[in-house]
Amino acid sequence: MRVVETALRALIENRFGMLGLVVVSLLALYGVAYATRPAPAAAPAPQPSRVPVESVTAVCPDLAGAAVSVVAPGQNGKSGQKGAGEVAVTELGEDGEPVGTLTETGRLWQKTPKGRTGPLLVAGDGAVATGLEAAQTGTQTSGALRGLAGVRCVEPSASAWLVGPGPAAADVTLYLANADSAPASVRLAVYAGEGTVLDDHGLVLEPGEHRAIPLKDLAPSPLIMAVEVRTSKGRVAVAARAAMSGGRGVDWLPQAAPPATRVVVPGIPGGGGKRELYVAAPGELDAVVSIKAVTADGAYAMKNRETLEVPAGSVASLDLTTGIGGQAAALVLTSETPVVAGMTVTATGSLPDVAFSAGAGPIDLGSVVADNRASGGDKPDKAATLVLTAPEKAGRVRVTVIPARGSAPKPLEVSIPAARTREVELPAARGPFSVALTPLPGSGPVYGGRVLTDRLGDGLLITLQPLAPARVWTLVPPLTDSPVTVLP
Repeated sequence: MRVVETALRALIENRFGMLGLVVVSLLALYGVAYATRPAPAAAPAPQPSRVPVESVTAVCPDLAGAAVSVVAPGQNGKSGQKGAGEVAVTELGEDGEPVGTLTETGRLWQKTPKGRTGPLLVAGDGAVATGLEAAQTGTQTSGALRGLAGVRCVEPSASAWLVGPGPAAADVTLYLANADSAPASVRLAVYAGEGTVLDDHGLVLEPGEHRAIPLKDLAPSPLIMAVEVRTSKGRVAVAARAAMSGGRGVDWLPQAAPPATRVVVPGIPGGGGKRELYVAAPGELDAVVSIKAVTADGAYAMKNRETLEVPAGSVASLDLTTGIGGQAAALVLTSETPVVAGMTVTATGSLPDVAFSAGAGPIDLGSVVADNRASGGDKPDKAATLVLTAPEKAGRVRVTVIPARGSAPKPLEVSIPAARTREVELPAARGPFSVALTPLPGSGPVYGGRVLTDRLGDGLLITLQPLAPARVWTLVPPLTDSPVTVLP
């Protein structure tokens, strides 16, 4: 009996011992697996979503006999869409009178209202607002405002920069308009060759209010200038017109890209006349700016014009007439200190006109220019030209003409070699027309400008509009759950 009990005890002990060994083995196995398991894949960061623009507001700063042009290319270039919203053109203000409406995509609307001055409001809602563009263009053949003057109607914003001749060299008028339903608190600063001449000048614009401010009343001394307009509350639409002293031409200053360490000034046309660069360093550090020209021959640093030193809080200029040598071009500026840049282009003739360019971004989303005019024949009096630059990788764009009436010509595909600039003369159309540019797959960044000219017996009239990104798509940030918005 004792032998049997001893055998049973040994069997039980061995069984629990084996169970212990199994448990230890399993724990070791799981331990090794845990230690050597691959790291969990990180969840992809939420990306902004791209949605079509369905609401656009723009202000044409001062009509004064100019033609206003409005075009709605529509989504994906679809023309003839109706019942998808409306674009209303009215006088700015609570009781502004209507000027016209646009309800169809793919067709240019243009009108020259008689006897009207002051700003116009262009407001579009719905699918018809996708890609909406507006511009005003006026011509005078005599007097102090002789010239061809055009400007892209501007969207209200919280910050804007303008660079060009100052009140000592031109009659410069600053136009401010509040198109919103709340007051806007505005601050002005003016930088000149001698430094900051106006700092933090404040004013308030009530809803629907607009003002035309002669800059000579605020800062009469600058020969060259950069103007910063910013708001601490609300938004304003900002534009400026410069009439050169002695009747030497007139045009609107395009808004310049905000301060950056790399700035591209596009759309410089070929031909004779002076080309002058302005660079502002609005910060607290001096800027040493490296300058390269990008022409049809390639990108190069111009001899004796490779760099420009700009003291902190001031503006400096550089004559690039011989450096560019009459070629169509863009300028690429680089600096360790953020800068703002603009350009003056003077035409030829006994009574030359003037045009302005400024730092601008690439047209990655495409671009639309509302107003273009061209006449046929071997020597057209009126011509519309694109100056396109691909400063890095080669670019390819599709150019589509949108006429005011009649059928549109076949779209044109344009290739721009890497580090080159190319001029493209737009085809003549029956009357005014708009043009839409769409980057093609594989294209590198493309910058550009549209140049309008009108040849008179005593000189060439000219205006220039840097290409701006089309109002086709906008990026909506991703939504995430967070208690931050409800915590005190």
